[in-house]
Amino acid sequence: MAVDELDTRILRLLIEQPRTSVREYARLLGVARGTLQARLDRLERTGVITGTGPVLSPAALGHPVLAFVHIEVTQGRLDEVGDALSAVPEIIEAFSITGGGDLLTRVAARDNAHLEDVIQRLIRLPGVVRTRTEVALRERVAHRVLPLVEAVGRAARKP
Repeated sequence: MAVDELDTRILRLLIEQPRTSVREYARLLGVARGTLQARLDRLERTGVITGTGPVLSPAALGHPVLAFVHIEVTQGRLDEVGDALSAVPEIIEAFSITGGGDLLTRVAARDNAHLEDVIQRLIRLPGVVRTRTEVALRERVAHRVLPLVEAVGRAARKP
């Protein structure tokens, strides 16, 4: 989907000022409210905007330990294991991957002992062959999309 300069400005405002009204966004951007709403609807319909809820901190919810658990799966059981992961509340993301392992999960835990309990639960899932865990020490770049949005917007301006 092509994102133009106005889309980029809209997305920047949504990221930087998420609790602002559509009317205020339109005023800040110098566009009609209807134009802004049409752009927002298109960005949602095409999947550029995928949510509008708050971003929550697992650490503030009492789960400060962050780990990445690679899971190797028995051939032919990827979907089954992937579906089973959704029943583990400490798994906050899971991806099918290439390379070492079949799945990569992001796990939030209360402490290292809790992390071990979660890993043991994963190992017991039918179809899981083995796991490999890496504990995050410090976040160096927080989840972000704005630099990508701006790069796409710049590329759209080039003739």
